[in-house]
Amino acid sequence: GIFSGSLCSSRCICSCQPHEQSYNFLIQSLESMVYASISSNVTLPCLVQHSSGMMSFGSNGMRVKWTKLGADESLDEDVLTSMGFHKKSYGRFEDRVFLQDTHDEDASLVITDVSMDDMGRYRCEVINGMEDTIQEWISIQTCRLNITIFSPPPGVVFPYSPPVGRYNLNFHEAEQACLDQDAVVASFDQLYEAWRGGLDWCNAGWLSDGTVQYPITKPREPCGGANAVAGLRNYGLRDKDTSLFDVFCFASALKGEGFPERLTYDEAVQACLDDDAEIAKVGHMFAAWKLQGYDRCDAGWLADGSVRYPISTPRKNCSPTEAAVRFIGFPDKSQKLYGVYCFKAQQ
Repeated sequence: GIFSGSLCSSRCICSCQPHEQSYNFLIQSLESMVYASISSNVTLPCLVQHSSGMMSFGSNGMRVKWTKLGADESLDEDVLTSMGFHKKSYGRFEDRVFLQDTHDEDASLVITDVSMDDMGRYRCEVINGMEDTIQEWISIQTCRLNITIFSPPPGVVFPYSPPVGRYNLNFHEAEQACLDQDAVVASFDQLYEAWRGGLDWCNAGWLSDGTVQYPITKPREPCGGANAVAGLRNYGLRDKDTSLFDVFCFASALKGEGFPERLTYDEAVQACLDDDAEIAKVGHMFAAWKLQGYDRCDAGWLADGSVRYPISTPRKNCSPTEAAVRFIGFPDKSQKLYGVYCFKAQQ
């Protein structure tokens, strides 16, 4: 246990040519792959960006159509159509789907109470149906919806960057960085579950499959755009030797006991050793915070030279807005301003 002393984007630009005026649309799919679990709700993204003065698809004459694609065209299923205030869902999707419609350019589809039958490929299409225009479908890259059943092992995902600053780890260095914190590089499923649990982090990090992603629960401009849907932002596969990012690590459950200290970094390391313990690693702290509700409003040294403290119950002067592991930084190790977090495994 841990204790403390004093611690997928695709874009297609198309053009409609009316008799008197030209309308240019940018249709973009923010994700080419979307994941959901059974009985959950899922959003399939479809955003439309257009020039000022042009009609939105919410206006009369602009139509949105969602289709679930079959093995061939004869097996395609109509999911939903929308034109202005008139919306209709079809078949087994009736009363289970609707447009997210968070703004005039959002044609994203929300599917509720997801079942295994919903897995497959979907297409979002927009058509200009005005009488004085040439009717032309404007389509985007299809989205594939994967349905997964998660039984994740107990543990916690946490983002990690080295003392030299963010975006300084290639994949192999990221693996070692997680090992140094008694953790491993997180898998996609582990990061997805962490996102479902509320993890929101705007720095991209390596995952075990060699992709680089980051989880967003509160869309905002610096993190993919304020109008983007919540989810995992995916940079795709990157060169494991030359690409530099942070990393998402996964630490499993821990057990142990602890004692207090307040020392310089070197004194803190020795104090833990003197008590048959070791100075705690970042993975130890996140696991204790997430899995055991560890809460301590004292900043303390960790093995990587960082200073952090875990808050499970937000309160004044102690992470008042959210439960979190708070990060102070990598201070001068000769400073005697912080406590220490130690870890002793139960035998």
